[in-house]
Amino acid sequence: MKSQKRHRVGRFALVALVTLGATVLSGCFGKPKLDDSWTRIDLVSSNIVPGQAVTAGTMVPITLSAELTYRSVLTGFAVAELRASTSLTAMDVQVGPNAPRLRMAQDIDRILANSVSMGRGIRAFTGWDHLIQRMDFSFNGSLLAAPDSTGAPATGLFLLCYIGSGVKIELPSGADSIAITPLNSANYELLPVGMRLLVGP
Repeated sequence: MKSQKRHRVGRFALVALVTLGATVLSGCFGKPKLDDSWTRIDLVSSNIVPGQAVTAGTMVPITLSAELTYRSVLTGFAVAELRASTSLTAMDVQVGPNAPRLRMAQDIDRILANSVSMGRGIRAFTGWDHLIQRMDFSFNGSLLAAPDSTGAPATGLFLLCYIGSGVKIELPSGADSIAITPLNSANYELLPVGMRLLVGP
């Protein structure tokens, strides 16, 4: 009788231990962090630094290197772009190499919807889960005194690297270009990157 009781107590202790271990392992190896489950763009190097001032009317040569870490099969265009906004300022968004990734992705979506291009470089790509791909860009950016049709001066300037879909179009000059549509970060599980610049006097 005592032997059976000890056996039941021992079995109960073993079940409790296994349950505790599973709980601990679940906490350690559960759902992966966002940075490890969404396709991510990381800034490797650039000749432009966060907070750098750009004066209207000046031409700015821009070189930028980024790494794309894929978490799914994805085809599209990687875009490095200088964007100017007449409604957003640097204080309205959290965009920078060390900014929180989800908040930065949401803010870059806002910037892309409320700004215009001041110069860009694009690279076509196809990637698959766990592939890490280096992307190098080189282009000229130029901040216009009045960057959009409102005639208002730029209040915010941003250097962004993001992913979009593209369609080839023919310009009036006869040259080919690509019309880029940025992909929404939440819908496509993307973490773009960028930096805030200053609008110079």
